[in-house]
Amino acid sequence: MKKQITNVNEYEGIAKEKLPKMVYDYYASGAEDQWTLKENRNAFSRILLRPRILVDVSNVDMTTSILGFKISMPIMIAPTGMQKMAHPQGELATARAASEADTIMTLSTVSTCSIEEVASTGPGIRFFQLYVYKDRNIAAQLVKRAEKAGFKGIVLTVDRPFLGRKEDDIKNRFRLPPHLTLKNFEKNDGTGGSIQISHARGQIDPSLNWKDVKWLQTITSLPILVKGVLTAVDARLAIENGAAGIIVSNHGARQLDYVPATIMVLEEIVEAVEGRVPVLVDGGIRRGTDVFKALALGACGVFIGRAVVFSLAVDGEAGVRKVLKMLRDELEMTMALSGCPSLKHITRDRIKFACSL
Repeated sequence: MKKQITNVNEYEGIAKEKLPKMVYDYYASGAEDQWTLKENRNAFSRILLRPRILVDVSNVDMTTSILGFKISMPIMIAPTGMQKMAHPQGELATARAASEADTIMTLSTVSTCSIEEVASTGPGIRFFQLYVYKDRNIAAQLVKRAEKAGFKGIVLTVDRPFLGRKEDDIKNRFRLPPHLTLKNFEKNDGTGGSIQISHARGQIDPSLNWKDVKWLQTITSLPILVKGVLTAVDARLAIENGAAGIIVSNHGARQLDYVPATIMVLEEIVEAVEGRVPVLVDGGIRRGTDVFKALALGACGVFIGRAVVFSLAVDGEAGVRKVLKMLRDELEMTMALSGCPSLKHITRDRIKFACSL
């Protein structure tokens, strides 16, 4: 008899049993001591809810707009690389699940399905996550392909001038399984060759700076969201340099250890932004209550990453669909029990940090 899965967290344990150790560790682990990895989750438990009573919640509306794109809920899919390691359908399954849930999917530069393959799954609001390589022409080509394929935004990852030190990957000698390729880098010269993950990592440009955010705006009309912001000063600089949105992210705790949990720096960034652009957040979100807390602290929406790849590993497209539905249902219940019939009712006074009680 198939085990009934009742919450997002349960997918990870099942995925761990199912996936090769090298693949599971790649998805699950964080940098060095993994303090930030644990803190991304633990920090949510230090934020308590302050429900209001006797509010009409017979209809709870979770719809919202991000950069003008209307979605069914403020829960979107973060860029996670190499999804065919989790399931043969990889990013295609994730794209279909996101479209069915009427939300945004972000495709990783280092995906195992190409920009064009993901676009071919059908209609949907999609962003493309960009790593900028030493050869700027590579970035320019990727952006142009995404634009041509109907993607609606560019998510520029800015917290990875060098690859973070994930010790599990070092121990496992992590490599992309030989039957898979980084599809966005396949050569079109008839050789069928593909750039290898080690080479792709080595080509990321550590000289990336604010001028490159400006440069990107000269090659695309798509809005650019800067992903990897953890301080108010960088949030202000992002806006000054033309960012259309900010994603508060510590790269799933995979880069620099001992940075704060994203939920702990969210409010300072929201205050610095002053409503000029949408502020989004990822990192450690596993419950509808987590989403509610992020919204109460001023986020316009959240992204989920590991929850997607673990559910994909367990049950393919159906798994991703179920994770999105579970989080949606949990958020709806949290809003109703907190006396919030719509997202605009999720205000700062609906939460309190435990230490200040």
